[in-house]
Amino acid sequence: MHIGNYLALVDSSEQQLADAFDKVVAQHGDEPDVRQAGKLLAGWSRAHRQQVRKFVERYADQASAEPERLSQTLFAEPRSGSMALLRDLHDLWLLANEVQLCWTIISQAAAALMDKELAQTCHDLSAETKRQLTWLLTRIKSEAPQTLVAAS
Repeated sequence: MHIGNYLALVDSSEQQLADAFDKVVAQHGDEPDVRQAGKLLAGWSRAHRQQVRKFVERYADQASAEPERLSQTLFAEPRSGSMALLRDLHDLWLLANEVQLCWTIISQAAAALMDKELAQTCHDLSAETKRQLTWLLTRIKSEAPQTLVAAS
């Protein structure tokens, strides 16, 4: 059984997502919606980690160390300006999709294991991750035209 691997992966991915939201808030804090939403969404990822910890511990003997693959590549150095905000939002969207895919995979395993508690947790946390993705995509759609067309 390898479910412990994915539980460790989602735990790490949620931490990376929360940290990435914090970086974007620090870099682009002059954007009020980015500051407010970024703090809220980072908090959700931190709360997700708290909820998944018991499952990580339950299936710990099945886990192996997962490298921080995406965040090391995506947020290598600070960026500023409108193009930087668009790229940072894009990177956040990629990280959030990593988390969402983990919840989908773990949900399938929970069903196979008939672990109703884990299945419900996946359902609930996946719903919040979808809300993170929705906010990011909406913000990207808003930022793209002014950055790519109107910017000089």
